[in-house]
Amino acid sequence: MFSCPRCHVDLIRTKGRTGVFWHCPSCDGRTATVAFLRKQMPRGAVNALWQRARQGQYPRNSTCPACSKLMVEVPAEGKEAQQFLDVCTTCQFVWFDSREYDAMPSLPRTPAPDEELPAAAREKLALMEVERLQRASEEGGMDEEPPEEWWQWIPGILGMPVEHETSEVATRPWVTWGLALAVMIVSGVAFFNLPKVVAALGFIPAQSSRYGGLTFVTSFFVHGGIIHLLSNMYFFVVFGDNVEDYLGKARFLLLILCATVFGDILHAIGDPRSTVPCVGASGGISGIITFYALAFPRAQLGIAYHVWAYVRWIRMPAYAMFLIWIGMQAVGTWSQLAGVSDVSSLAHLGGAAIGFIFWLVNRAR
Repeated sequence: MFSCPRCHVDLIRTKGRTGVFWHCPSCDGRTATVAFLRKQMPRGAVNALWQRARQGQYPRNSTCPACSKLMVEVPAEGKEAQQFLDVCTTCQFVWFDSREYDAMPSLPRTPAPDEELPAAAREKLALMEVERLQRASEEGGMDEEPPEEWWQWIPGILGMPVEHETSEVATRPWVTWGLALAVMIVSGVAFFNLPKVVAALGFIPAQSSRYGGLTFVTSFFVHGGIIHLLSNMYFFVVFGDNVEDYLGKARFLLLILCATVFGDILHAIGDPRSTVPCVGASGGISGIITFYALAFPRAQLGIAYHVWAYVRWIRMPAYAMFLIWIGMQAVGTWSQLAGVSDVSSLAHLGGAAIGFIFWLVNRAR
């Protein structure tokens, strides 16, 4: 439950037409994510606010209602005068004291279709919506909302997480897009003669020094099948853009390189005499996933579970899903060392360790 940084009472979760925000019933303050604000206010004003918060030159006073870390007090241009807003650079929440939100510039509002209804009909619809939200809150249904974009149903039903209410990145993720394209091209060409390419470019623990150790890197670009490729690239693109935006392009590349190499090293330690090639970008992506979960712990991720035609969605913060993922890798490591599984969970854990180290070093940013 989110808590008001001023009067320390529980905030009320409210779903508006363009997303979710939290309201304090005591002091009339409110908080919302940067992504929500981009739908309410001019994009340039929100981007300027976020960039100032990340410069590191403004004081930190109030605690974030979501993660309890200190927020940056940033100047923002209001409709009539400048005001100071509190921004959390960890979970990307912005706090507005009473009347501060109304003083900010807003986008022109498009009337909803139901606004053409008579006043009595609109009032009845509003009461019905309040009752529905109350029932959903009492039943825990507020955490089972499906994603807003139709295409997110596809990875969700396939067992992969989707992002909810995420903040847009401030810069174009050219490194993420470029590497994903390069991996798609190399793997796509390799599919025409996969066994030969895997044997040539894959990382082999018993021959780790071949080509001067170049296979530590080349194995990142080759995948064992179309499902292996598409699932890895989905995780890479979905989480990579936020991490690249946080770290910057050079540090992001260094994270991927170190996570990939250390993942292969840990894989080799598990069975140094193995002659089976190891391919895939999973080690580097594990570093990205770990950094994302630690840098954006309150980011909302959803996943679908289904029994035959019955589908329901579960939404949870990134840190909770990360803990589940770490548990799965621990089980996978046991299976790998026991010779039951051919998936290198050790490489995943090696990449995750590098992601954790990078977060420790760069979290002050």
